[in-house]
Amino acid sequence: MPIPSGAPAAVPRVPEAIHRRRWWILAVLMFSLLIVVLDNSILNVAVKTIAGPAPTGIGATQSELEWAINSYTLVFAGLLFTAGLLGDRIGRKKVLLAGILVFGTGSALAAFSASPGELITWRALMGFGAAFVMPATLAVLMNVFERDEQPKAIGIWAGSVGLGIAIGPITGGLLLEHFWWGSIFLVNVPVVVIALVAMAILVPDSRDPNPGKVDPVGVALSVVGLVLLVYGIIRGGELADFTDTTVLLSIVGGLLVLAGFVWHEKRSSHPAIDITYFREPAFSAAVAAIALVFFALMGVTFFAAFYLQSVRGYTALESGLLIVPLAAAQMIFAPRARLVVDRFGARAVCTVGMLLVAAGLASFALFDAGTPVWAMCLVFFVQGTGMAHIMPPVTVAVMQALPREKAGSGSAINNTFRQVGGALGIAVLGSVLSTVYRGDIEGHLGAVPAGVRDMAGESIEATLGVAEKLGPVAGKPLAAAANDAFISAMHVTALGSAAVALIGAVVVGLFLPGRTPAAEAPEEARPTEEQLSH
Repeated sequence: MPIPSGAPAAVPRVPEAIHRRRWWILAVLMFSLLIVVLDNSILNVAVKTIAGPAPTGIGATQSELEWAINSYTLVFAGLLFTAGLLGDRIGRKKVLLAGILVFGTGSALAAFSASPGELITWRALMGFGAAFVMPATLAVLMNVFERDEQPKAIGIWAGSVGLGIAIGPITGGLLLEHFWWGSIFLVNVPVVVIALVAMAILVPDSRDPNPGKVDPVGVALSVVGLVLLVYGIIRGGELADFTDTTVLLSIVGGLLVLAGFVWHEKRSSHPAIDITYFREPAFSAAVAAIALVFFALMGVTFFAAFYLQSVRGYTALESGLLIVPLAAAQMIFAPRARLVVDRFGARAVCTVGMLLVAAGLASFALFDAGTPVWAMCLVFFVQGTGMAHIMPPVTVAVMQALPREKAGSGSAINNTFRQVGGALGIAVLGSVLSTVYRGDIEGHLGAVPAGVRDMAGESIEATLGVAEKLGPVAGKPLAAAANDAFISAMHVTALGSAAVALIGAVVVGLFLPGRTPAAEAPEEARPTEEQLSH
């Protein structure tokens, strides 16, 4: 895609010493990214166990489970932009090391949570650490690879997400079968230790040599605006009502603050981010595609765990194994996506990728309690293939639009849109799922004692819990009704997700660049490592 005016025409070369060990550095960055992805995918498998009573779980309600996920998302999304700016200013390696250390500490504390409230708190701390890890990995990558190798490196980087998706559920399933639920967090600690040692030895530090003045007003506006917006989205999903006063005040307030952020940045002599990049249709389309695809996918990922475990009766390990095709597709195709883009162009590749994701999501509308395993695996593989041909090209489009010294900011933009899109997906699609489920199950709660009737209609887990207490005779019809109601709600939600993915296909089809000849990166003498760091 064309680089907006103002970006330097010449890109400094990577120091020779760093260039020689670039693939080892990428392996360490992937390992660091793996920690964050692994944790989220493990938690998705464990939600049913954590919802159980002690000592199996901690008796978390549906709302508390959502907040165990969303507290992480809220802090993570709110700080991503600030973390990217901080890495550009003080050094990406320093930020990366600090983020991983905080994430590991939060993981250890979360493992021994005695209540849902404690789990939510420590998950927020993990989100704080992860906010500094995610943008730093991509920013370092952009500073150790030359421009012509960046698409390949980003494809491999994106493929590591698929590896995390594969390892996470399987690891979580194995741990839950043999240990207590807290082991899914404790497993992060040794991984964090290895990552810290490897980064200290291999990863070079880099930063913007001319960061300019600090923009405290812009930073503060970005944090407040993102936190308010994401909180309103999460709260709306929790209440299944986006017209609630607290929800509207938070969302509208967040949008107004972010509008103030844009206004301030456009007029500032030292902006935190150059807003003019968003004037480029290809740049805006790329970040919109990231948000839309994660909106569609995250909502489905959340209810898929309940479909596989509550409706189908699979164990956590079996559920994890069923998701392997999605991860395998990403691992296979993401590193090779650049070759397809070189041949057909980003527009065609990403449009087809979005259509594949939409087709996979729509297929959930055909699933029922007896859908063959091979059909589910095929759908997950199609979704993974689509994702693998979307994320690398749009990430390359975002990152190569900005100068290398602003890589932290570019990575933060990329990840902020991804997180806000994912939070919207969980909240909005979760709200649709909950509303349809409650409407369908209400007529079957006549035999349930009045004192627990409202609670029994909250979620399929709550309904099945009440059905179990009623006994095999009275509870069996209620359990069957719960499964039917959930499948019906899942069908509606899946079609909504597919519609969002189709909107994404239209956006990238209209605004991403088509096939363009590769431009040769200007050759310059390689600077020393000291020059890169200073």
